[in-house]
Amino acid sequence: MHVETPSPVAASAPGRASLSSTERLLIGLLVVGTFVVILNETIMGVALPRLMADLEITAATAQWLTTAFLLTMAIVIPATGYLLQRFSTRTIFVTAMTLFSVGTLVAAIAPGFELLLVGRVVQAGGTAMMMPLLTTTILNLVPPQSRGRIMGTMSIVIAVAPAIGPTVSGLILRVTSWRWIFGLVLPIALVVLALGAVLIKNVTVPRKVPFDLLSLLLSAAAFGGLVYGLSSIGESASGHTPVTPWIPISVGIIALAVFVARQFVLQREDRALLDLRTFGSKPFSIAVVVLIVAMMALFGSLIVLPLYLQNVLGLDTLATGLLMLPGGIAMGVLSPIVGRLYDRVGPRPLVVPGTVLVSAALWLMTMLDVDTSRSMVVGIHVVLMVGLAFVFTPLFTSSLGSLPPKLYTHGSAIVSTLQQVAGAAGTALFIAVMTTWTTSDLAAGAAQLDATMTGIHAAFLCGGALSLIAVAASLFVRPAPPSQPEVVAVPSDAPAAASSGV
Repeated sequence: MHVETPSPVAASAPGRASLSSTERLLIGLLVVGTFVVILNETIMGVALPRLMADLEITAATAQWLTTAFLLTMAIVIPATGYLLQRFSTRTIFVTAMTLFSVGTLVAAIAPGFELLLVGRVVQAGGTAMMMPLLTTTILNLVPPQSRGRIMGTMSIVIAVAPAIGPTVSGLILRVTSWRWIFGLVLPIALVVLALGAVLIKNVTVPRKVPFDLLSLLLSAAAFGGLVYGLSSIGESASGHTPVTPWIPISVGIIALAVFVARQFVLQREDRALLDLRTFGSKPFSIAVVVLIVAMMALFGSLIVLPLYLQNVLGLDTLATGLLMLPGGIAMGVLSPIVGRLYDRVGPRPLVVPGTVLVSAALWLMTMLDVDTSRSMVVGIHVVLMVGLAFVFTPLFTSSLGSLPPKLYTHGSAIVSTLQQVAGAAGTALFIAVMTTWTTSDLAAGAAQLDATMTGIHAAFLCGGALSLIAVAASLFVRPAPPSQPEVVAVPSDAPAAASSGV
């Protein structure tokens, strides 16, 4: 990887009033690129039955196309705090989009499952770099008084892309082969890569940062173990997993404890892979708690609501995706508006009603049954997504904006990592509860439809109870303290750093 000397565009955000046209172009390209790569996180779920038939594989094998993607994300994201300090903006962008494009091409032409899995892993490697890169770039370029509006646009990437993934996949599968899920994305990724390679300028000063291999290995074991274990809980409840989930979860917890202890030691000398001094900021810590619960609600509902629509109401995959599309559109439209409101009123007036709406939607979902109209389902889902729109933008902005500039890269890596773990945990929680109650009812002699409805009710009851934690925590959300301009000096060894590689 080549490290480049940053261009003059890298200025201190707090001291400027607005963005230049070059900087707006940079953020625009990053937003489009990140949207494209994040979309692939959930786009495969609807396609799994078709893949099982075409490739002659079992459901457990097919699920690895999603699990491996999430595992790779969980392993790579913690290292982005180091990568974003060591390499330039342009280098990271070109590397990330190249990996994603190569992975997409491999997946599109894969003759069998093995190569398709390799393509998904390579895709995930590029995806993992893009979200922290976008966040760090915004924090470095955008003045604090304007961050809400830009972060609102970023929220479209974070939440709307995963939400509309199943819809896009369903539309593609209705008219053509699953290969076009990748074939249609590839030219967009290549255009973004070409434009970025020519137009993107550097916004940070790369510097030589100590690299701790043990920390990387521990983070891989910790976050990889947690995500894999949590992701396989649903399969375990159905009796379809080769390893009991509690083994990787236990390994993950132990590795996480050792990882945290090591970071506390290394951060005294600024050598930590993930600097945990970010949690010394109270606004950051509280916002992260609410974000975790919100991500659990988002991904839990994204997995259970389609099951309700298909297994209870009898809809096909395309109809399911289309019914969930209005909620995704509502969030996409509202996120920039919420960002502008944040710049005026701060986080708490937005986050408190947002968490209340999320909680209300999850409790309303507990009332769904076999006779619920489609319009009611759409309405409840829209309420959920509107609530999340009022939650994500203020929390991302206030949490990361509360950190000193030297911790931006670590903060964005931590938030992105916890998003992945929270998404896996939400999916695991909802699926495990649903499967357990469904299985119990079936064992007691209930009909399949009634047992399925019981499990879905239980999952949403659990989500509703969990949402009350977010409502309570939202009352303690505070705005980020005023940040002071930080002058970033080009280090004396910049030419040497610019010509070195790792």
